[in-house]
Amino acid sequence: MINISKTMRILGKKYPRSTTTLNTMRGKASAFEILISCLLSLRARDEVTDVVSRDLFKVANTPETIVKLPMAQLKKIIFRSGHFNKKAAALKEVSSDLIDKFDSEVPKTYDELIGIKHVGPKTANIVLAFAYGQLVLPIDIHCHRIPNRMGWIETKTPEETGKALMEILPKIYWKEFNSAFVQFGRETCLPVSPWCSECLVAKYCERVGVLKHR
Repeated sequence: MINISKTMRILGKKYPRSTTTLNTMRGKASAFEILISCLLSLRARDEVTDVVSRDLFKVANTPETIVKLPMAQLKKIIFRSGHFNKKAAALKEVSSDLIDKFDSEVPKTYDELIGIKHVGPKTANIVLAFAYGQLVLPIDIHCHRIPNRMGWIETKTPEETGKALMEILPKIYWKEFNSAFVQFGRETCLPVSPWCSECLVAKYCERVGVLKHR
């Protein structure tokens, strides 16, 4: 039995506060720092993103300082985040674009953000939600996978998922959706062999595509 509101109330109570790096930066970091941390988080563990971001921001936390930072030093600082060559180049290019096109300010609109090279839909919405408090839905792998598994939607990509959820998820849950589902996906609703026996919302889940669970 699908019950979206009931599921959100249960998960919201279970995860009232997020411990993920990007969620904890709400109201405590600049829009630029949130943008950079999001780019560093790609294919990296959250605890690594946290440490690497802190190390980088001690040295450079504005577009100008990132651009001026020697490439070798930048790569050394972000090395632990993985794919450091590509990420270092991306940080430089994004910072240059912000300086040249937006007077060093991070844009506040979705279209402007995704117009910046290396900034995709997920990153754009994270900036809008976490830096500017806008009511949007940042969709990561957990936020894409779990609603499909639960039977809420049937989509192939995170972009499709975001659009589909905007149609069915009550707006009162938009702000907490990313935080709750990221933590839920890491602890219980795992990609393989989810802990259905310990899941608080199991009775509301259709277990689409689940071949094995615990």
